[in-house]
Amino acid sequence: MKLVIIDYGAGNIKSIQFAFKRLGVDAVLTNNVDEIKNADKVIFPGVGEASSAMRKLRESGLDSVIPTLKQPVLGICLGMQLMCNSSEEGNTKGLGIFDVAIKRFSNTVKVPQMGWNTITDLESDLFEGVKENEYMYLVHSYYAENCAEAIATTTYGISYATALQKDNFYGTQFHPEKSGVEGEKILKNFLEL
Repeated sequence: MKLVIIDYGAGNIKSIQFAFKRLGVDAVLTNNVDEIKNADKVIFPGVGEASSAMRKLRESGLDSVIPTLKQPVLGICLGMQLMCNSSEEGNTKGLGIFDVAIKRFSNTVKVPQMGWNTITDLESDLFEGVKENEYMYLVHSYYAENCAEAIATTTYGISYATALQKDNFYGTQFHPEKSGVEGEKILKNFLEL
């Protein structure tokens, strides 16, 4: 299996690479369009600020490549957010794969949400063998609103979409690569999609 992690200068790439290595898969880090298009599975990571990450995608032409991919694609954290229509962070236009807006948490909760929280309403093969209310690791100030494409939710002041799916595209707001055994199950399930 050829697993590619998109390397566009906005990722926590090493921890993702190590997580897949533990599962016996050597992920290739690349921003090469042909390598990405020819991969069996694609990981779209992201850490940092939405508008600057989106600018890096546009500069490399990856903004027009990612939405056309036909194989399973998993966006993680900011990667998932960039797959949405827009983000309040830096007033950013996203890739428009998921039909949902990214909003900032209100000041009624501690921002960023940092640490472990539960995921519920699990609705996808991505969560095969993962129980309701399992804890996942999150670090974020912005969230996807609940929407038709939500395949998991989390409550932090409000209920929001913590995982999304549309066709071959998946996204998790939480970091499966930092979420212990249960997070590893999700990565393994993604490999088996």
